[in-house]
Amino acid sequence: MKKILIAAALVGTGVSAQAADLATKAPIYKAPVLAAYNWTGFYLGVNAGVGFGRSYTQLSNSIAGAGADSQNRLGGLGALGGGQIGYNWQYGNILGFNNVVFGLEADIQGTSFRDDRTCAIECVGALGVAYDQKLDWFGTVRGRVGLASGPVLTYFTGGFAYGGVKTTITDFAAPALATTFSDTRTGWTIGSGVEAALGGNWTGKIEYLYLDLGTQTGTALLPNSYVYASEIREHIFRLGLNYRIGGTGLYAPEPVANWAGWYIGGNFGGATALNRSSLVSQPTPPLLVNEQFNLTPDGWLGGGQVGYNWQAANWVFGLEADIQGSTQKDDKVCAVVCAAPITFAAFDQKMQWFGTVRGRIGYSVGSTLFYATGGFAYGGVKTHVAGVFGVPFDQTFSRTRTGYTVGGGIESPFDVFGLFGRNWTAKTEYLFIDLGRADDFVSVAGATGFAFSTKVQEHVMRTGLSYHFNSPVIAKY
Repeated sequence: MKKILIAAALVGTGVSAQAADLATKAPIYKAPVLAAYNWTGFYLGVNAGVGFGRSYTQLSNSIAGAGADSQNRLGGLGALGGGQIGYNWQYGNILGFNNVVFGLEADIQGTSFRDDRTCAIECVGALGVAYDQKLDWFGTVRGRVGLASGPVLTYFTGGFAYGGVKTTITDFAAPALATTFSDTRTGWTIGSGVEAALGGNWTGKIEYLYLDLGTQTGTALLPNSYVYASEIREHIFRLGLNYRIGGTGLYAPEPVANWAGWYIGGNFGGATALNRSSLVSQPTPPLLVNEQFNLTPDGWLGGGQVGYNWQAANWVFGLEADIQGSTQKDDKVCAVVCAAPITFAAFDQKMQWFGTVRGRIGYSVGSTLFYATGGFAYGGVKTHVAGVFGVPFDQTFSRTRTGYTVGGGIESPFDVFGLFGRNWTAKTEYLFIDLGRADDFVSVAGATGFAFSTKVQEHVMRTGLSYHFNSPVIAKY
């Protein structure tokens, strides 16, 4: 399920002129004219961030023809870094929209994305199939369209994507016959972001991309002869730094905004988890299972936030609390044997709500605040496990988990078509949330059963609107 996360932030600046009454007539000196920020022109830059796969993968026994023997999500959390180059065109008015920006951008990335822990179909002794899937690099060529208000650009982006995917499948019965699928895959990407001026010709951006690189398929020539299919899907969260070549910016410094005081608001966005999980026999005899897999609930979210800022010159320090409802869900993973009439263990995991209490530290460049954030996180995780092992079993585990969160974002004044007042701001924010590991016991036929473990890690990209109970944050352009 693709997540397209939309950021909204429109800004302006203001100029004031002061005149003095003189006893005698004197020349009138006009205040310097502040030129409008113009995004037109070439730019190049670098970026860095994190990402992971959410690749739905099936392994079917082609000889038995009894359907899927394994259904998993392959996805390794990793870092990424690379560079981009692009060109923007800015137009004053299109269909009633002011300062529309169109652009083209190409980028190339190296990554450390890898999943080499997933193991299916019992995974003990001479039984089991191990995966090792990597995305070593990828690139995109995308269009961009957005709205600019002074030195802040809010945009959508999408286009062509390509990348190198390598997957090795090894059967425990004969490791020497492991099969590797390696190719350069092509597909598409879509996403959104916010870019803001840092001073001079420099800009910074925060961006989310969803990559679809199609389905990697083949036959694993192992002793059991499996048909393999993996939908290669990637989630990318990154920060970028651009230098605009010959761009025209502000000819005079923009006044630093007033961020101090209370604020309250709402937010919306999307979240995807990569929850490393396991199902292990307890006690070992007579059940022999040691499955290692991922549960990856994803969906939309929405909620509210309240906070307070202190300001010292350009530096801003704050505290913020938020609470969110979420539609995140993953009900596709099945452990051991997933072919009818045997459904050994099917999972349905949900992240229904979460909240955070965080500190913020940022630096205001004019009326745009760049900030880092981190603190306490908590949330409700619900997992339903059902299947058959001789006798049916069906259990639900519901836990309120606690942990930590870190992230960052960009916040700027918000005044769409003059409908909002000068105390409103919009932010685009990324959060990584770690709610620790939950351990439970799946009971099967009395004392025997399985130890079920899941480590909850969330990736959140959201847009928020806030109203500030203080002097106006924005000085009108």
